[in-house]
Amino acid sequence: MKFKAFLTENEVNLLEKRFLPALDKMGNVCHLFLTREKAYFLHNLLSAEGIQCVAQFHKETLFDDYCVSSQNEDCIAFAVDISLLQCAVRSSVSSCSEIGAAGSAANRLQIKLVKKLPPNCTQAMPFLTFETKGYKSAVIQDVPISKPLSRAQGLELQTALDMAQDIPPTLVQVPDLHQLQNFVDRMKHVGDLLNVSICKYGDLHLQISTTLITLGAEFRILLVSGEKTVAPSEDQNLSAQTRSERAISRGDAQSVQVSVKHFSKSLQCYLAKPDCAFFGIAPQGACLTVIFQFFIPGTR
Repeated sequence: MKFKAFLTENEVNLLEKRFLPALDKMGNVCHLFLTREKAYFLHNLLSAEGIQCVAQFHKETLFDDYCVSSQNEDCIAFAVDISLLQCAVRSSVSSCSEIGAAGSAANRLQIKLVKKLPPNCTQAMPFLTFETKGYKSAVIQDVPISKPLSRAQGLELQTALDMAQDIPPTLVQVPDLHQLQNFVDRMKHVGDLLNVSICKYGDLHLQISTTLITLGAEFRILLVSGEKTVAPSEDQNLSAQTRSERAISRGDAQSVQVSVKHFSKSLQCYLAKPDCAFFGIAPQGACLTVIFQFFIPGTR
């Protein structure tokens, strides 16, 4: 089982400033899943409760000279503490900058999977090692990880990943995540459960209700991807709640109830500065899916 790759300063900054802070908002631990072509950061995929998060990268996006091999179809997966990973990457940014300022051509960070014998231990443990080499020195940081998943555990993780990546039949693009985040932050003080409905003609409805108060927001005429339809003209002058109920009864919309806390946490991914965000509801209202999309700079 082997993994070795290099990260340039730009790739290190991509992790340190954008993706790791967003993942850290999801939870303390994630799985790093490495395949021949892609690298995934996976949070909570093996649990049926709580928010699940998948961050997918093509190998060229994060790594140079990427090499992974194992007896499990060249796939490796292990759990890692995100805060420790973030500290190592942040420290490496400083090391890379200092080495680059010193004029070294090898201004790259090497990352590899190793087994080492920790102090006062009799058994070697797995680590994700970050190494920055300069002209006269080298900076090495070891991030402890779990024992790599077995073939059966890896298959379970792959199955969960395949299920998590099912695309809802209708997606609506939400243009202003910061505005949505501010609204949901106010909802936290009203109740614990949020009703979300998405219409095939581009309406997103959010509503939270208690015995004393009902608070809602509506985003209309959003860009629709997937199954879409035209909004009935007779519904235009109705209230948002009535329009949503009629759309659901006609089969033009789906609704799901989610935790306000989980919904708010999912929006923290705006820290990764996505180019666009889509919301959708899985068939039978199984879950709310939020997709953050990132483009190659200068392209769509």
